[in-house]
Amino acid sequence: MAPMDAGPWSDTDTAALLRVPTASDDKYSRGVVGMRTGSVRYPGAAVLGVEAAWRAGAGMVRYLGPARAADLVLQRRPETVAADGRVQAWVIGSGTDQEDRADAEAETLRRILDGDVPVVVDAGALDLAIGARAPLIVTPHAGEHARLRASLGLDASASASDDARERAALETAAALGATVLLKGFTTIVADASGWAVRVRAATPWLATAGAGDVLAGIVGALVAGRRDADAPLGPSAAAAAWLHGQAAVVAASARGPLGGPIAALEVAEALPTVIARTVAGDLRG
Repeated sequence: MAPMDAGPWSDTDTAALLRVPTASDDKYSRGVVGMRTGSVRYPGAAVLGVEAAWRAGAGMVRYLGPARAADLVLQRRPETVAADGRVQAWVIGSGTDQEDRADAEAETLRRILDGDVPVVVDAGALDLAIGARAPLIVTPHAGEHARLRASLGLDASASASDDARERAALETAAALGATVLLKGFTTIVADASGWAVRVRAATPWLATAGAGDVLAGIVGALVAGRRDADAPLGPSAAAAAWLHGQAAVVAASARGPLGGPIAALEVAEALPTVIARTVAGDLRG
């Protein structure tokens, strides 16, 4: 497929992707997310991603990570299952650093990346995405994207132009055979087929530490809960980015008419409100 000009992603696009549970659903049919995130240095990233996955509608969240992070996750979300088992999507890398990664952990992540289950690859696991066989969504910010492109033998020079960022994301997606969610005030979602969309951040208050960890959890939940397990991953990634931005608006607008400072956990907490309004057709953005 030839590259297309990326259009804007909308509330109606998102609503079409959201799965409203029915009387026949159970926790497994609603989607099980496995999260291998957080570290001794950054345990809070695990809490943020797990919280976001639950708030975005996952039927179950499994957390597998360092003991300190697991304790914090279970204190915040005791319904989380801290045991391995069946999952429909993985989220890996948030709150980790490849420099601190043990060999055993690297081997475990490579097994996940060589499996059949879709994997959301964030932050400290991005270096392992090259050559992976699983369906992938990689979620780099600008600096991480430049490093990933350099590892792929692509031009790693950065440009602030959205057109240039779109072209680069499409090129990265083609080289990886993956979906790229390139974070920024305008988030670019592109896949290897040449499909791309743009999701503009609804408020600059979203530029805060931990927001990317929240986004990764939302992406994982939406991928795990897809109606069609064979559907392309790009639309789920775009819907997650849109929900992320709208949740930031809800959180920031609680501070006043011009918004106000928010923390990443507040973005995750606003997700149920945004999802409920979106499926009801009451939210525009």
